[in-house]
Amino acid sequence: MSDAARPLPVVVLISGTGSNLQAIAAQAIAGTLPVTIRAVVSDRADSAGFAWARDAGFTTVALSPRDFEDRAAYDRALAEAVLRFEPGLVVLAGFMRILGPEFVDRFTGRLVNIHPSLLPAYRGLHTHRRV
Repeated sequence: MSDAARPLPVVVLISGTGSNLQAIAAQAIAGTLPVTIRAVVSDRADSAGFAWARDAGFTTVALSPRDFEDRAAYDRALAEAVLRFEPGLVVLAGFMRILGPEFVDRFTGRLVNIHPSLLPAYRGLHTHRRV
């Protein structure tokens, strides 16, 4: 199989309901999006999206920022967790944390953020309603 025909390995980061994750997974299963979800990582183990991912059989990792002394320590741990799955792409699909430059730099060229507005306009939750 050529590289062009191989699905791109992705790690999806979520915080909430997982609606973007579910859309990505549905398209991957349908064969219309050439990706393989290697893992779903969340900053909230109690989120509906995390439960959905676990129940759907995806490998899941929960990392709470409260377990780390500061943002930099959290970003380092998050990067290490993501790197274990050797992603070709890291998808921030409703991941509601601001990531520092160290994390972003580690995934240069392999990081995409799904957000319904051009940041920094309309930051945070309920973006569609506020727009």
